[in-house]
Amino acid sequence: MPLDFTKHFVAVPTEFKLRNNTGCSCKVAVKLMNGKVTLDQGWATYAAVHQIKIGYMVTFKLLTPDTLKVIIFDDNVIEVVNKCGKHDEAFAAKE
Repeated sequence: MPLDFTKHFVAVPTEFKLRNNTGCSCKVAVKLMNGKVTLDQGWATYAAVHQIKIGYMVTFKLLTPDTLKVIIFDDNVIEVVNKCGKHDEAFAAKE
């Protein structure tokens, strides 16, 4: 995410809770890299579980200072609705 986006934060969190359209909620670590805030540890698993592929568009909406709503669109710009199943305890965000 661009650094301009970070102006909406008093302090950039060290992790975000990602919440999708099916109610799945997962924690992902945040890292500053090459002048940008990136989603780090946990993102690859999130992308795999939700079957995000090259060519898909992913949008993020800030819900709370540490929660982002994630909407995934396929390469035909149709919203993807995947039930991701149960994550293991280390990956699932606590409600």
